[in-house]
Amino acid sequence: MAFEDTKMDIATHFELARADYLGRKRMYLVIFWVGFVAFVALAVWHSGFNIFEVIKGLPRTNEFIVKMYSAIRLDHFWEDLAEWYWGFTDWLDALIVSLLMAFMATVIGTTVGGALSFFASRNLARHYATYFVTRRMLEIARTVPDIVWALIFIYPFGVGPLAGILALIIHTTGAQGKLFAEVNENIDHKAIEGIRASGGNWYEEIRFAVLPQVMPNFISYTFWRLALNVQAATVMGFVGAGGIGHELITAVKLLYFLDAGAILLMIICTVFMIDMSSEKLRHWIIGKETLVGS
Repeated sequence: MAFEDTKMDIATHFELARADYLGRKRMYLVIFWVGFVAFVALAVWHSGFNIFEVIKGLPRTNEFIVKMYSAIRLDHFWEDLAEWYWGFTDWLDALIVSLLMAFMATVIGTTVGGALSFFASRNLARHYATYFVTRRMLEIARTVPDIVWALIFIYPFGVGPLAGILALIIHTTGAQGKLFAEVNENIDHKAIEGIRASGGNWYEEIRFAVLPQVMPNFISYTFWRLALNVQAATVMGFVGAGGIGHELITAVKLLYFLDAGAILLMIICTVFMIDMSSEKLRHWIIGKETLVGS
């Protein structure tokens, strides 16, 4: 009898605990959706977003796109293409400058951000002060938009690619450091414990226990950041920091729609090639050369 009473008490306790859990879960769900809807409504109200204005403006957007890409006729394709890209040499030189800006910023920013990420990881930093200071430094670096950093660096270094490179380095360092730190905090600690048990120091923990686990994600984020920096380097030209963006903003200001369309197409194709190449290279580096579906 005592055993049956114990079973009933356990079952009753379980049902009460389950009912309490489900009640709190429903309450949190209601609070979440009420808060979500309230924030969306507040955002719509303050930003002035109007879906009807968007729908009304779509025909004008289509007109703008047609003006940019109406230079090609199928029956005179090559002649029209040559005329459309009359400034191809100058645009290509400017695009190469943007690519080199993005590459240099990605290499330096990722290297510095990757090194700082180990001090910005709660599970790897030996002292809380080190973790706190490094986190705040990374937050400052990535919170300020890269175009604002460019405006800051243009004052001491003048107009040109150097200001854009420095701006991208600062922003890339902050962004990569944050992403890499979050990857570090999700590792399996058994490998670290093994290094510690064998008498390894902090550097050896990072080298032999952490890096083998996080390297695939580090590589993936690095290629992703390279594509982002190519786009950001384009925007740098808007404020005089060099690259293809200067050619693009000039064409837009002068209402040279065909030139703007040609430059945009060059940028889009470049980003496409970078994405496809980086995917294959990343698979080769981490030893996954097999294509999807093969």
